[in-house]
Amino acid sequence: MANVSVFNMEGKEVGTMELSDAVFGAKVNEHLVHQAVVLQLANNRQGTQKAKTRSEVSGGGRKPWRQKGTGHARQGSTRAPQWTGGGVVFAPVPRDYSFKMNKKEKRAALKSVLTSKVQENNFIVLDELKLPEIKTKEMKKVLDNLKVEKALVIIGDDSDNVVLSARNIAGVETAFVNTINVYDLLKYNTVIATKSSVASIEEVYA
Repeated sequence: MANVSVFNMEGKEVGTMELSDAVFGAKVNEHLVHQAVVLQLANNRQGTQKAKTRSEVSGGGRKPWRQKGTGHARQGSTRAPQWTGGGVVFAPVPRDYSFKMNKKEKRAALKSVLTSKVQENNFIVLDELKLPEIKTKEMKKVLDNLKVEKALVIIGDDSDNVVLSARNIAGVETAFVNTINVYDLLKYNTVIATKSSVASIEEVYA
């Protein structure tokens, strides 16, 4: 099992914690990690892009000039793609970009990223993270104590003050245990989690 230091909100080390190998010591599968990121980005696409083909634009029913004898190239319609106001060749149409991954593959990808964060010393455990009131300045002070700028903060369900205090800090995102995903874990340099959040992660994803 991997041992990590546990810090308090002042940035001082107050102990250590053993992490479960089932989640934080898994085999890193880069293929599944890549697939999980592509999945999330694809599923976020609206797929509403649309342009008209030559059969959909209005007008152009009449041949603009006779076939021969004008000195011009032959033309059949003013709505062909080479004309101003003509249709688009192979125009995009609304479509669904989403695809699916097996639940076990998603879980393996998540474990791979969490394991990588621990191996790279980019996983910080706090004994607790509680703010008595909504204060961005107080949350920023905690991050400065930990010497962290860009971070994903994984919190428990009773941390509304933390969520509201962190939302205006650039480069900082909060997430609950049941909403963490591969893309966000990779997007932020550092992952910060409370001891209770780590226990919940091990319980949910082991």
